[in-house]
Amino acid sequence: MVMQWYPGHMNKAKNQVQDRLKMVDIVLEIVDARLPFSSRNPVLEQIIDQKKHIIILNKADLADPKRTKEWKVNFEQEGTKSVELDAKHNKGLGKIKDLIRGELSEKIAKYEANGVKNYRIKAMCVGIPNVGKSTILNRIVGKNVAVTGNKPGVTKNQNWLKTDLGIDLLDTPGILWPKIDDPKVGMKLALSGAIKDKIYSPDDVAIYALNFMETYYIDQLMEAYKIDRTDLYNSTTPELLMNLTKKFGYKDDYDKASRKIINDVRKLRFGRITFDVPGEFYEE
Repeated sequence: MVMQWYPGHMNKAKNQVQDRLKMVDIVLEIVDARLPFSSRNPVLEQIIDQKKHIIILNKADLADPKRTKEWKVNFEQEGTKSVELDAKHNKGLGKIKDLIRGELSEKIAKYEANGVKNYRIKAMCVGIPNVGKSTILNRIVGKNVAVTGNKPGVTKNQNWLKTDLGIDLLDTPGILWPKIDDPKVGMKLALSGAIKDKIYSPDDVAIYALNFMETYYIDQLMEAYKIDRTDLYNSTTPELLMNLTKKFGYKDDYDKASRKIINDVRKLRFGRITFDVPGEFYEE
């Protein structure tokens, strides 16, 4: 499933990020902890590469904790600091300030050596749609200053937000890249809700999800849908979708069954799952 688009507001936002980068000290790159690689915008990565930046693994409460630890080690080895966060339940926010000060320690030391008081650190928040960026900003600021919503494309403008931590935050709209060439990345983004549901075929995404869980989370899959291991081994993944459609009582409505599977993934019916496996992309 190759996806291609470039809405005008995303192109405009990309250009604004590039223009305003010189105004900030550090970039906070928000990613979905379930997709630590797939939810990183390669266009943004190129733009922010010249700046110090921190990766924030948000929605850690939805991700496999073992995989999250592996990804943090992976980013550390690449030279980028990261922190896991559950912004929805206000867990892990305190670590962000410490990481920012750690990354900017030389600049902060110069401020303090020169007697500069009440200095403000300027940080830019970037990420693709639906990674929880606005929720993070509201938590840091301490009030609802950024519009939130469990769907992509909620934030449309770039706004400066003041905090009590000595940090000014520049909010930016979620930006997807023009063309998603890797079908697996497209499937994963669709599963997470980063791509609007009307854009993709639900049966393609559901089959991908089932196949992935058969490989990495087979026990959770069998428990959730009461499937015998023998039945899994004796059927292809499309056949499994057809069997589940009948089991759900949907007759031949494969789209309805597929959307149920996608929603079950999002609602943790199978438990906490991470769809990016460290090393899989680099091997290719």
